[in-house]
Amino acid sequence: MKEWFIYTIGFLAQILFSLRSLLQWLSTEKKRKVMIPNTFWMFSLIGSFLLFIYGYFRTDFAIMLGQSLTYFIYIRNLQIQQQWEKIPQLIRSFLFIIPVGIVIFYFNNNQIDIDLLFKNDEVPPWLLILGIVAQIIFTFRFIYQWLYAEHKKQSFLPLGFWLLSLTGAGLILTYAIFRKDPVLIVGHLFGIIIYSRNAYFIRINKT
Repeated sequence: MKEWFIYTIGFLAQILFSLRSLLQWLSTEKKRKVMIPNTFWMFSLIGSFLLFIYGYFRTDFAIMLGQSLTYFIYIRNLQIQQQWEKIPQLIRSFLFIIPVGIVIFYFNNNQIDIDLLFKNDEVPPWLLILGIVAQIIFTFRFIYQWLYAEHKKQSFLPLGFWLLSLTGAGLILTYAIFRKDPVLIVGHLFGIIIYSRNAYFIRINKT
């Protein structure tokens, strides 16, 4: 697979993630409190889909793990916002089947695939562990948000979400620098600024 094509997929994913964050940030700045546009979860879902594919082509377990854990939380938030049903059935089926199909193929194709995923010469064990821990923390923000949304029966991003975002993004940025991954570096540098701003608005609105 051509490297430029793989990076294009990754940057498209990060553009969608950055766009969701930018729109959310602008809405928040306008209202002076944390807001979630209807497009936030849709951009999240499509971006996650593309970044999962990017992680697959890069044989990067940390990226694939992070996207696998959050993918269906994005779908659930779309359901809570009553936006999921508005997507054509064919597209919904495609978004469900493809990531699951890749995981099944990857782990049942042959032993070589698994060795590539966990024994990538470009990712030493300590860096792989850092990447996995970073993705778990970064992903837990959406698990936290999901539990909060289920409890409140509304899609919202509480303070804990933004604090976990800052911690996870900082660790992923460290991982990305050692991994020399421009897709992750660009995405998380931009994200840290927005996460800080949202945490600030929640704090001042509580005082």
